[in-house]
Amino acid sequence: MSPLSYRERFARTLARQPVDRPPMDLASTDMTGIEGGPRALAPRLGLAATGLTSEALDEAVLQALDTDIRGVGGVLIPRSPLQRRLSDTRVADAWGIEYESNGHHYEMVGRPLLGATVADLDRYPWPRAADIDPAQIEQMRERARFLFEETPYVVCGRHPVFGIFELGCWMCGFDDFLYRLAGEPEFVRRFFEIVLAYQKEVHELYYGALGRYLHFTTSGDDFGTQTGPFLSRAMFHDLVIPHFAERIRHLRTYTTAHFFHHTCGAVFPLIPDLIAAGVDILNPIQPRATDMEPAKLKAAFGDRLTFYGGVDTQYLLPQGPPERVAAETRALIRVLGGDGGYILSAAHCIQEDVPLDNVLAMYRAGKESAT
Repeated sequence: MSPLSYRERFARTLARQPVDRPPMDLASTDMTGIEGGPRALAPRLGLAATGLTSEALDEAVLQALDTDIRGVGGVLIPRSPLQRRLSDTRVADAWGIEYESNGHHYEMVGRPLLGATVADLDRYPWPRAADIDPAQIEQMRERARFLFEETPYVVCGRHPVFGIFELGCWMCGFDDFLYRLAGEPEFVRRFFEIVLAYQKEVHELYYGALGRYLHFTTSGDDFGTQTGPFLSRAMFHDLVIPHFAERIRHLRTYTTAHFFHHTCGAVFPLIPDLIAAGVDILNPIQPRATDMEPAKLKAAFGDRLTFYGGVDTQYLLPQGPPERVAAETRALIRVLGGDGGYILSAAHCIQEDVPLDNVLAMYRAGKESAT
């Protein structure tokens, strides 16, 4: 097959048609990044940093790898009295969640809705979309316009809001919120109603400005553990999906972008509901999680989903060697992308324990799959 343009390749992939090679991504989404940014690969690629900004060096690396996708946007942070620095190592965000630095990153330690009642939800000082800085959105809009009109790449709009299920776990604590799914569903429904209303307000601002320039947009909400979903399919269908599906329906009044959803873990039983809700692209495809084997996913859902990710970050990428990474990447492409429907990336962000030669082996295998 003759080489396709980046956007032709993406369109054919989403239509599940044969392509010359799978589209490839590094760091266009919040879930496909690399420790230190793409620039971490620059020395291995013979790229000198002299005179280049960090952003320019990142772009030089992406061009050297020949990746297809560029990202824009991200979670919008409104001004809020809840957002403050509590100490040299502890902060609170606009939702009131507290974080403590462990020297490497911030971990959630304070749960503002732990033990809350429905009445507490209605009294809580929730963030307001009206308090988002318009200049931040305008900067994102101009970046999206530039990528869409002046580059050949596929444009990804990173999600501007958190997922409803994860946000409940973060604000209440996992044990508290998971109990409420079973024991206090009225609390969960009210929580989801409040968050969905905020999401819709942000949609109007964000996708109203960027939507025309996006080929796909992301969503992140982890529904699974290593061995199974956090909640039963019946509970998921009853409590989560109505709000999740309404979010996607509402978003599509502002953009024709394809909808990418990221959920870690073993979520095989939940995938039919995700498809019915409007998910076009499933990420990250964690191949060592229960029932998430690529061949099983392709056989069950390959006629309705595009798969994104799948290169194992638990063992394969950290432990290598590069020859094995390349071989398993080629095998993954054959399974998930033999007739289109697959976008190559790691099965989550690439952390500092991954040798850079293994990262390069993955992308070279993707590029060489065209030959």
